[in-house]
Amino acid sequence: MDYSRIAPDVVLGEDVKIYGFVNLYGCEIGAHSKIGTFVEIQKGARIGRNCKISSHSFVCEGVAIEDGVFVGHGVMFTNDRYPRATTESGALQTEADWACMTTRVRAGASIGSNATILCGVTIGEHALVGAGSVVTKDVPPYTVVAGNPARFIRNTNDRLNHGSTVLES
Repeated sequence: MDYSRIAPDVVLGEDVKIYGFVNLYGCEIGAHSKIGTFVEIQKGARIGRNCKISSHSFVCEGVAIEDGVFVGHGVMFTNDRYPRATTESGALQTEADWACMTTRVRAGASIGSNATILCGVTIGEHALVGAGSVVTKDVPPYTVVAGNPARFIRNTNDRLNHGSTVLES
């Protein structure tokens, strides 16, 4: 028995692999990508081709992930700068009461396990976000960031190695 929920409005590319216990609705997933166990991808989110979204990750509305991106286990994206449950009058918020912020993860980037990506940022091409980091601002292409908040650690050699992540010493 498979407990996955894949809504009819999900657009799947060719040969997408989806493991058990996922929740996908209103999203797009590019060809040859892999979606791990216990992943949720919300409406309006886009995953590129040849991506790997590891188990227990949450990709919310407003997130655009380009081709060849690795998302480690338990990565959390956010899409609201000022989250609240209720309005000032005490009524439960609706979609009209908040603004969805866009977050972009550029081609070839890698995000380590348990990282949190705050909304409104761009993670550059072939950048590497260290495990457990909290990304609060844009990450330049071809750089390594880590920590809370994530800070520049070093550049990568990706430009020289055409996509393999080799760190400078």
